[in-house]
Amino acid sequence: MSGASPARQVAFDTIRAVHESDAYANLLLPRALARAGLSTADAALTTELTYGTLRRQGTYDAVIGLAADRSIHDIDPPVLDALRLGVHQLLSTRVASHAAVNESVELARSAGGRGAAGFANAVLRRVARDTPGDWITHIEQSARSDDERLGLTTSHPVWVVRAFRRALAAEGRADELHALLAADNASPRVTMAALPGIAEVPDGARRTPFSPVGFRLEGGDPEGLITSSGGTLRVQDEGSQLAALALTRAVPVRAGERWLDLCAGPGGKTAVLAAEALAHGAILEANEVSPARAGLVRQAIAGVPLRVEVSEQDGRVRAAASPDAYDRILVDAPCTGLGALRRRPEARWRKAPTDVPELTALQGDLLRAAFTGLRPGGIVAYVTCSPHLAETASVVADLRREVGDQIEELDARAVIRSVSHSEPDLPEPADGSGRAQLWPHRHNTDAMSITLLRKRA
Repeated sequence: MSGASPARQVAFDTIRAVHESDAYANLLLPRALARAGLSTADAALTTELTYGTLRRQGTYDAVIGLAADRSIHDIDPPVLDALRLGVHQLLSTRVASHAAVNESVELARSAGGRGAAGFANAVLRRVARDTPGDWITHIEQSARSDDERLGLTTSHPVWVVRAFRRALAAEGRADELHALLAADNASPRVTMAALPGIAEVPDGARRTPFSPVGFRLEGGDPEGLITSSGGTLRVQDEGSQLAALALTRAVPVRAGERWLDLCAGPGGKTAVLAAEALAHGAILEANEVSPARAGLVRQAIAGVPLRVEVSEQDGRVRAAASPDAYDRILVDAPCTGLGALRRRPEARWRKAPTDVPELTALQGDLLRAAFTGLRPGGIVAYVTCSPHLAETASVVADLRREVGDQIEELDARAVIRSVSHSEPDLPEPADGSGRAQLWPHRHNTDAMSITLLRKRA
């Protein structure tokens, strides 16, 4: 254990686990805070240090490289994480410079010994000599292109910057790129859902602008509310709520309909579907290929008094094995996760453009299998937590080319407007499709893409 404060030690250990073990900070940090028994103030500091460091990692790496006069790839990874944590405190918080330097040097000492401590001390004192604005100027001058400059200053990989620009341009909104990148680096407020027909929005809570089941608390830890409700009140992004409701409310439900959530883990959308199925007399089945995530689905729906069979199969096999069987299918496809960078800041560093072809192939296979599983007249909602056009518009276009006039696209934007309290700003894409694209900077949601397709009778 280092001589650093418990708050910084927990932040450092979490960041190390993210980089060393591919852990997710939003899953790991709450457990680490509970084990550490930190005060409310220290827990808040730890949370800010962890997420802030991960969000701005690209910018901080550029600063460290300049201050150390060496490639970050030549720095021992634990020492690099201690430096990142220190740079975040120096450039983006009100932590006193001497505390930021000394605490981070102690972390480096614990990770790499006296030599690492001396190196960290020299680098951080160099960083502390210039203002945050100076360092932005330094890294801008080091960039080799305009896109690299934007990526370094907003802490996004260049390929993500370009993917976002193309997705916004498809709506005629390329001028919103800077606002989107800034929104990705802001801490999102906790959004909750009251499962429809089962729970009510609590008194004193503030309703979200779009989802009829969404709300935000004015303050405090939501865990007690979640526990006391038996899970019928739950944390869930408003975009995820709208994606599930778009499927259930696209057209009126007939009693006895059969629904399938094909890629259900971790179960947030499944819970909304289950509540809707219970209210309308529909049958819901869920599938999740990962046994661990299937367990999370079962936990998520435990508060809904509806029997939901949860299978653990490859979704491509599961749907195709039941042709013409389902009235509604949700395909919440595995994706790059570029739409959730506010909540999962480390995700921007884990994916590469080379990952996209494999993912789009899987997405296309899942959507084709779902189309096979639909009965004539049935509807599939194809959803990704990514605005990347290859994962959204292109996957749907491929299916439409394959099946021709067997499929009809519904206007997902109109459905979401009909569901919402207030009318969200959802411009029509240049391709004329009915796809709805939500955005962090415009809707304060994850960048959720929602497409509704009906199998012609």
